[in-house]
Amino acid sequence: MNPVRFGLIGYGAWGSHHARVISESPRSTLVAISARSPETQSKARHEHKDAKVYGDYRQMLAVEQLDAVSIVLPSNLHFDAASAALESGRHTLLEKPMALSIKDCDALNDLARRKGKLLAVGHELRQSSLWGKVKEMIDAGAIGEPQYALIELWRKPYRLGADGWRYDISRVGNWILEEPIHFFDLARWYFSKAGDPVSVFAQANGRRPDRPELQDNFSAFLRFPTGAYAVISQTLAAWEHHQVAKVTGREGALWASWSGAMDRTFEPTFWIKHQRGDAAPVEVPVARMSGEVYELRDQLDHFVRAVAEGTPLAATGNDGKWSVAMCLKAQESVDSGREVRF
Repeated sequence: MNPVRFGLIGYGAWGSHHARVISESPRSTLVAISARSPETQSKARHEHKDAKVYGDYRQMLAVEQLDAVSIVLPSNLHFDAASAALESGRHTLLEKPMALSIKDCDALNDLARRKGKLLAVGHELRQSSLWGKVKEMIDAGAIGEPQYALIELWRKPYRLGADGWRYDISRVGNWILEEPIHFFDLARWYFSKAGDPVSVFAQANGRRPDRPELQDNFSAFLRFPTGAYAVISQTLAAWEHHQVAKVTGREGALWASWSGAMDRTFEPTFWIKHQRGDAAPVEVPVARMSGEVYELRDQLDHFVRAVAEGTPLAATGNDGKWSVAMCLKAQESVDSGREVRF
């Protein structure tokens, strides 16, 4: 097959990783890049000499022959860029969160349907050799019917982002939409046989009294129709990057762990342990390296197969909408101090 021709919108820290994996894949080619600042445009030209670089993604969409577009921008810009990409007739891989409101999520899903184009959302943990192995084992009955999950992250503070956008709530929406959104998605994915969640109760606080919207510590209790529940917890007031997922069922338990000096390290440590009944826990082999930089490559390969061969997407626009909804309801719970139903 001919390589899938990509345009990339956004060339910040994570956008440059998207460019790398698109360029490295034999099944895709990076045709063009849109970068907002002169500095990132110059960097893109230097690092990807075969790609045409634009300052305006609308010009790129109008001029270039593209099959697909990958969008890696600050969260408040996702809706406009994804709308333009889909309207131009390109399959779209959109970083999370897909938008900052349910109304905008619905509009993007409707547009993708009308145009007959794929809309994939960047929940790359679904492609992980580690977190995906947990899902595979749950679905295979390794722990029986799942009843409880703890998905927890201990890490250093967020990066500022270009122009400090990640610390501007008007542009980021809320901090639950930043990283906990991945853990809400994992919980819903792990408990998919239990049905979609029915309610959430959440609490949060932060270290800066003058910036209460910057919630360094966050925990949520997500309830499912069967009585199963998940606890999602994160602190940004610590060091390095350490994530765990612990899932128990009626017949066993799983514990997955990932640690690195930072989230984008190429040299993490990780493992899964499994206990069945009263037997001693055993370590489960993990097929390949795990971590954001590896999951992004797998996400790209999965998206390319969906474009070229029609295989199912790992995370659809509906999954992206649910993830946004869970985060918005969790913030509503933090603000109101009450459990909130979906």
